[in-house]
Amino acid sequence: MKTILKSAGFACAAAAMAFAAPAAAEINVYEDYTPSDEVVEMTTVKVDEGQFETYLEGLMGTWVAANKVAKELGHIKNYAIWAVPYGDNDVNLILTVTYPTTAHTGPSKERYDEFMAKWSEEQIEASNKQVLELYNKIRKIQGTYVLRRIELAGE
Repeated sequence: MKTILKSAGFACAAAAMAFAAPAAAEINVYEDYTPSDEVVEMTTVKVDEGQFETYLEGLMGTWVAANKVAKELGHIKNYAIWAVPYGDNDVNLILTVTYPTTAHTGPSKERYDEFMAKWSEEQIEASNKQVLELYNKIRKIQGTYVLRRIELAGE
């Protein structure tokens, strides 16, 4: 009887695993979908209650200003600030930067020199001071993610 129960138990476990195992995918990269070379960097932020406009005003002189220069130079494709009007309240602001290619996310002396020719050391120091003296007191970076769009064939 023990052997029958062991066999039945094994059969049940094997059947459960068969149903739990994912089916083999029948989709192929570069045939059915293509990962975009364009990437989006997304930073999620929790701004303290009552400090949203203060933080937004600060971003306009630092983050937005620097991204305008980077966009003019072609280093980035776009940037945006997103409000999160409802949810679990862990995040209420999202910052995104869209890079035209994956290569644009890596270091480049050429891009750095080109950016610095338009963005002075004084502006960097002022931005760093703003981060230390204001931003770190009124917001918390919750996470930074790199997103790559999946382009499905036939869309």
